[in-house]
Amino acid sequence: MTSGVPMWWLEWNIKDEKLKKVLSNIDGLTEEVLDEVVNGFLRDAKDNLLEEKGWDEPFSAYIVSKTVINAYTRVLAKMYPSFRINSVNPGFTKTVMTHYQGIYTPDEAARGPVRLALIPDEGPSGRFFFQTEETNF
Repeated sequence: MTSGVPMWWLEWNIKDEKLKKVLSNIDGLTEEVLDEVVNGFLRDAKDNLLEEKGWDEPFSAYIVSKTVINAYTRVLAKMYPSFRINSVNPGFTKTVMTHYQGIYTPDEAARGPVRLALIPDEGPSGRFFFQTEETNF
């Protein structure tokens, strides 16, 4: 389960063109590539270079974490083609964590994860879903 950071968000929030290109190259994604992205971000954060390197500071850790977990879905799907490996965003859900300010009830938010947990062997893999609908990362 993940939150949604679609590819258009990368265009707006990641200023480094090389990094955008790396993350947009679906066929080129590997664990090593994603490790480089995370380690590069951590170095920039440690060296107080987030703003200079073009990271959207208030949300940069969130953006990187969600982008990498969604990209890792594709990596795992390639590594294990006999499994159905997908990411799902349940939506802004009314829970303690959101102080019950969400849009969806827990029952409504559970539809997507349950659907993907029960997906047949011939179902999609390496995809991103918003609730029950397939969408772009």
